[in-house]
Amino acid sequence: MKMPRTPLFEGHLIMLAILILVLAALSRLLPHVFHNMAFNFTAVGAGLLFFGSRRPRWQTVLAVAVMALMDVFLTTKVYGYAFHVSGYLVTWAWYAAVCLLGSALLRKVTVLRVAGGVLASATSFFLLSNFAVWASSASFGAAAMYPHTLSGLAACYAAALPFYGNDLLSTGLFASAFFGLPVLAKRLAENTRSTPETI
Repeated sequence: MKMPRTPLFEGHLIMLAILILVLAALSRLLPHVFHNMAFNFTAVGAGLLFFGSRRPRWQTVLAVAVMALMDVFLTTKVYGYAFHVSGYLVTWAWYAAVCLLGSALLRKVTVLRVAGGVLASATSFFLLSNFAVWASSASFGAAAMYPHTLSGLAACYAAALPFYGNDLLSTGLFASAFFGLPVLAKRLAENTRSTPETI
């Protein structure tokens, strides 16, 4: 699945990358729209991979800013909690890392590269976010949900497996669409132009 390149197509990809980034951020509202029936089923990982693959690396800052604004909105308006930057540093670092992964891995698009990006994105979020949950839980001492032990860490990861499954599935589906549909559209347009007219 090699991504074709023409100046017009490149311009469309730039606009598409920005649109997908915004839609990926808005997709985080889905669990709340569906009353928490869509746990971790969002386009975030796929959106960051696509944006990173189509924009200069320095624009990773833009991707992180868009996602961080959604973090602030969700925390203060949806969950009703006070917002503390320190609680999101790991997440923001993950946003940047996935964007840069897209830049490094997916400038050239193949099925294997997209699959690798999807697996790396979902798995890294699963490992980092749940480690952070376990570490912050341990700070509450005896009342911690997950004790500051290896068994507590294992229990934290085990409890998050359904979220990981949803994230892996949603990232795979959205990445297939984001990376596959532009290629399909380009090939259909080329086939239409190259097909001789018949009378």
